Amino acid sequence: MKTITNLIKDVPIPRMVKIRQNFDRTCISESEIPGVIRRELGRDALAGQIKPGMKIAITCGSRGINHYALMTRTIVDFLKEQGAEPFIVAAMGSHGGATAEGQLQILTDYGITEENMGCPVKSCMDTVEIGISEKRHQHVRIDKNAAEADGILLFNRIKPHTSFRGPYESGLMKMMAIGLGKQVGANALHSQSPAIMHELVEEYGRTILKNCPVLGGIAIIENAYDDTYLIKGLDPNEIITEEPKLKEISYKTIAHLMFDKCDVLVVDKIGKNISGDGMDPNVSGRFVQPKYCTGGIQAEKCVILDLTDETHGNAQGIGLAEVTTRRLFNKMKLEMTYPTGVTNTFLHLMKIPMIMDNDREAMQLALCCCPEAEDQNNMKMIRIPNTAHIEYIEISEAMLPLAKANPNIEILSEPYDFDFDAEGNLF
Repeated sequence: MKTITNLIKDVPIPRMVKIRQNFDRTCISESEIPGVIRRELGRDALAGQIKPGMKIAITCGSRGINHYALMTRTIVDFLKEQGAEPFIVAAMGSHGGATAEGQLQILTDYGITEENMGCPVKSCMDTVEIGISEKRHQHVRIDKNAAEADGILLFNRIKPHTSFRGPYESGLMKMMAIGLGKQVGANALHSQSPAIMHELVEEYGRTILKNCPVLGGIAIIENAYDDTYLIKGLDPNEIITEEPKLKEISYKTIAHLMFDKCDVLVVDKIGKNISGDGMDPNVSGRFVQPKYCTGGIQAEKCVILDLTDETHGNAQGIGLAEVTTRRLFNKMKLEMTYPTGVTNTFLHLMKIPMIMDNDREAMQLALCCCPEAEDQNNMKMIRIPNTAHIEYIEISEAMLPLAKANPNIEILSEPYDFDFDAEGNLF
């Protein structure tokens, strides 16, 4: 690496400024959440289907939801109060290394354990066929434990998807089609053209609604600060009619970078708990299939510095960056990363970018390789903790005029130099 180090050693790193992006803070407080969930579940369309003694599967996925354990426990307690016998099933496709143990570990990390929930937590990769889809006549399979239940209650967050657009993106319909489908089901959809993914999600979801005892679902929308913005109970028919409307609301509440473009985007950490692609392209602009999706900031180069602990070495999405660090590379576990790639077929997400020894050199490399920069002497760089938390971020001095012109941005500091440690790292 000495040769590369010598080539980039004199590349200046711009002085940075800390700013605050202000979004709509409307939310449901933690103390209010149980009451709202109970109210939504208590609607006749949902509670009227629950009978004493029913074994009801509650779906829990791999995405981090704020107050996840609290919400899940509230659902469990409500069902128990109706005389039902609830249990939780891991509904997360191929995540967790496509193993039952890996998926159970993900739920444990969120505090969703048998002890905390007061009910069984079941994780397996076995599936059973529940029907044939009407349009394409494909075999639809779901989690064996869920299929054996007397009722299925879906629970998931609704938000824009990272690789396709359609009436149903990330939400209850997708949780049925891919989450409950486990690795087999996820692979069945992803092995087909991304151009029809939105159609397949709906087709598989409708097949499951038709052939399985789905009672309905609890849909969550979060605001730009990951606080709970909306909680909505949907019966099976409402999943079809109302989820697309909730998706449109989610587009308005998600966080985004308040700049159109930059030369270099630096992301401290990526992980499956942050986004299915490690970092949300609706923020980073790095889409898996850019011909099907657009949005986010346009950055000529992207640097990823590290992985979250919660991702357990799964570095899916690293291939969307041009530069990374040896620290991240050393944490990357191929046995956790590759199964997702095999399932979703987006093998470029697993590609390893150029590896630099530390954070400083990673940034220097990216900065010196931006031929399209408007001003090579005043590089525009943004640094974010991850794509889920972008209230407080750092921008280079050259971006100050843009920030000052935006009434939703607060300037929190004077320009300063990054404080690298003796190894050249920021943390």
